Amino acid sequence: MQSIESDALEPSRAEMKELNFFQKVGRLIPVYGLVLLTIFLLVLFSVLLPDTFPTMLNLRAILSDKSIIAVLSLAAMVPMAAGRIDLTVGYGIVLWHILAISLQTLYGVPWPVAVVIVIVLGAFVGFLNGLLVEVAKIDSFIATLGTGTILYALALWHTGGRQMVGQLPDGFYAINGTFVFGLPITAYYILVITIMMWLVLEYTPVGRYLYAIGANPRAAELNGIPARKFVVGAFVTSGLMTALAGVLLASKLRIGQASVGLEFLLPALVGAFLGSTTIKPGRVNVWGTIVGVAILAVGISGIQQFGGSFWVEPLFNGVTLLVAIGIAGYAQRRKSAAKLS
Repeated sequence: MQSIESDALEPSRAEMKELNFFQKVGRLIPVYGLVLLTIFLLVLFSVLLPDTFPTMLNLRAILSDKSIIAVLSLAAMVPMAAGRIDLTVGYGIVLWHILAISLQTLYGVPWPVAVVIVIVLGAFVGFLNGLLVEVAKIDSFIATLGTGTILYALALWHTGGRQMVGQLPDGFYAINGTFVFGLPITAYYILVITIMMWLVLEYTPVGRYLYAIGANPRAAELNGIPARKFVVGAFVTSGLMTALAGVLLASKLRIGQASVGLEFLLPALVGAFLGSTTIKPGRVNVWGTIVGVAILAVGISGIQQFGGSFWVEPLFNGVTLLVAIGIAGYAQRRKSAAKLS
C-alpha cells in the first residue's frame, strides 16, 4: 500500500533564485501554510481568550495531553515514509499501558524491568507486522488492522473488562509527572525524539532508503536497497515507539483499562498525514508531523475553551484528516503533472 509518495514538493534553491519576491512568497506559502495557520490560531485564540488561552497553565495542559499523540504520530510516520501504514499505533497502546501497570501490581516486577519488557514486546510486535507485510505479502492496512485487533482482544482478556489498579512506585509516576523548568518532562521527550528522527531521516542513508522505498519499491530494489530489511525495521521502530507511548500513558493515568487508548488512533494518523502537507509537502516528514499535532492541539484547546461539546474533538480530527488526505492527493497529482510536462 502506497500511503504517501516520498518526493517532496518544496522548491529548490536554484528554482527560488529565478523567482521574484512575490513569486517566492507564493511558492513558499503551500510549503509553510500549516505553520502559518498554527501561528494564526495561536494569535486568534490568545486575543479572544486572553484570560485562559495564553497562560502557562494552558501550555502545560496542551503539552501534557498531546505528548502521547505526538509519539504515536511519529511512530506512524516511520512506516509511512516507506509507503506503508501501521494501525497498531492505536491498538497497541491499549495493551501496553495495561501491561506496564499489571506487571508491577500483579507480578511484582520492578518498574524499570516492566518498562523494558513492554518496550521489547512492542518492538517484537512491530517485527511481526514487518514479516506479515514483507514476507507474507499482506497489505499493511489489513495486516496491522488484524494485529491491532488481536492486541486489543488480549487487553480485554487480560483485564477481564476491569480496571488494573494498584500502588505504583514514585519512580514510575515520575516518568510522566515530572516538570522541568516549569514544563512537563514529556515535552522534552518529544523534542529529543523529534531531533533524533529528523537527523536519521534527513541526513543518513537509512532515511534516504526509506523515502526511496516509499516512492518506488521496485526501483529501490533494483538500485541495491534491501527494501525488506528497511521496511521491517520501520515497523519495529513504530512498535517500539508505540510501546513507549503506552508506558507514558500508564504513568499518566496510573490505572489500566481497555476502554482507554483507541481514541488516540485517529489523531495520531491525522498528525502524520498532516505532516505530509507542510515543510516538505508531498512526503511525510518529522517537523511536519509535529506541526500537524500542534495545530490539532491548538485548535481543539481553543474550541473547547469556547465551550465546545465533547463531540467537538473527534469531529475536528475527522474533518482535519479528510482535509489532510485531500491536500496530499492534490500534491501528488500536481507532482505527476509536473513530471509529464
